[in-house]
Amino acid sequence: MIEDYIKDSQRGKVDMGWLKSRHSFSFANYYDPDRMHFGALRVLNDDLVAGGKGFDTHSHKNMEIISIPLQGELKHADSMGNEHILKTNDVQVMSAGSGIKHSEYNNHETNECKFLQIWIIPREQEVEPRYQQISFDPADRKDKLQCILSPSESENTLWVHQDAYMHWGQLSAGSKIEYKVNQPSENGMYFFILEGSCKVAGKMLQTRDALAVSDETIVALEAENDCFVLCIEIPMRLPSL
Repeated sequence: MIEDYIKDSQRGKVDMGWLKSRHSFSFANYYDPDRMHFGALRVLNDDLVAGGKGFDTHSHKNMEIISIPLQGELKHADSMGNEHILKTNDVQVMSAGSGIKHSEYNNHETNECKFLQIWIIPREQEVEPRYQQISFDPADRKDKLQCILSPSESENTLWVHQDAYMHWGQLSAGSKIEYKVNQPSENGMYFFILEGSCKVAGKMLQTRDALAVSDETIVALEAENDCFVLCIEIPMRLPSL
């Protein structure tokens, strides 16, 4: 069942000069009572950061925060002592838990940096904060879905304190694949097209369009042209906190 179809043009817009951002859900000064979250998926921000600029040190608690660089380099530092440079094909997770401070900056002085910021509401609060970063081989997502996040601790994928999964795939024009939902009785699916055009559950999506789906076991994807798709499987019931 299709829960929501979100065109790129319907997302919230922020332009602070150094930061141009699009919000899929209500965030900061952007408010849409019909799009507060999708299950435990709370934030999906599409950020474009000017050279040498970024987010100064700030605090978070009780949230699973995923950063995915799409262009350029992102410089990360946090109160746990982690300092890393994230590049394309890298993905980062912070479990904010009982509290963490961090900063995210464009590592280049002139070129823009583009990245996704995704927040997932955890199943439990006040966990010990943690950091994880993995570089994924793009060959492993050619015409198939590559798992980049799951609920299970692993050296091969990122993990979070939630029954959530995240895959991405770069599909050639005309290719057809299926996403098999890991927990169909509990989870919904949020599909976000990073590039190109793709038919998802029979609905044609263009670049930066999204489709929210629930109560499905298998969801069909068919690439209209070469496309890059992000698939987020997420619990639909919010945890009792």
